Amino acid sequence: MSILIYAESADGKFKKVAFELASYAKKVADSLGTNVTAVTVNTDNVSDLSKYGVSKVLIVSNEKLKNFNAKAYADVIKQAAQKESAKLILLSSTTDSLYLAPIVSIGLNAGFASNVIGLPISTSPFQVKRTAFSNKAYNITEIYTDIKILSLAKNSYGIFESETSLTEEAFSPSLNDADFNVKVESVEKASGKVTIADADIVVSGGRGLKGPENWGVLENLAAVLGAATACSKPVSDLGWRPHSEHVGQTGKPVASNLYIALGISGAIQHIAGINSSKVKVVINTDADAPFFKVADYGIVGDALDIVPKLTEKLKEFKAHNS
Repeated sequence: MSILIYAESADGKFKKVAFELASYAKKVADSLGTNVTAVTVNTDNVSDLSKYGVSKVLIVSNEKLKNFNAKAYADVIKQAAQKESAKLILLSSTTDSLYLAPIVSIGLNAGFASNVIGLPISTSPFQVKRTAFSNKAYNITEIYTDIKILSLAKNSYGIFESETSLTEEAFSPSLNDADFNVKVESVEKASGKVTIADADIVVSGGRGLKGPENWGVLENLAAVLGAATACSKPVSDLGWRPHSEHVGQTGKPVASNLYIALGISGAIQHIAGINSSKVKVVINTDADAPFFKVADYGIVGDALDIVPKLTEKLKEFKAHNS
């Protein structure tokens, strides 16, 4: 069963999820006695994939694919799969890949399982474990089609090095002009050192921070931790923070290793969107806030008083251990 992964990149650089996906694919490939091939679009340097077990990369370089286009990108993956006779196609669970997977599935008449959180349980029948009901439950899914597509839940497997010799091959799939009828005039991207999609740590603020003028408290903590900054839906609706930072079921899903919520009460939609995070820390003045029921650690108090002290302690700890 040959394996193809779609290694996502942005601005010519691989996203962190590409390395996790490669690590996962390598483990599956070893169990099946096969190799991992990757397809990537407009990436500057693909050699890093060899560190994580990829033995071949199909390199697509095309100015028409500069901006993400679900139909065109899905067609690229479909043609790459056909070229390599791939029977197992792996994608990440990013927003882009979740758009792509169903389109690729239809194009290849392949079964598709999303939110996969572990290695295949068996290959005959082909079974995988997945999250369901906004990460509140799990199910075992069986796929019976000849070609199978999985999307791996973020931070569900980890990144593991497995140095492999790499073959690089230019790949020029045919593109359908009809897929480019919609023209992208500009793309606005959130600025910041760490993006929510790639962050191991996310520091998020709610209305409990009382106003945008207090966001420096959150940003200082994030800077010390090397974390991404985020916010609740009411905060973005009020215009305190950009919508690109809104996390939750109705915003960006978060599956970080550490999620710190400052002044967020914990509406069900917010909790559903961050529930895949491994460790959740909550600071809130309301001891009855719903977030405390799902938190691993909680502090009852004013984040504006607590966080500056926490930030200073972390700075002292880093200085002492540097």
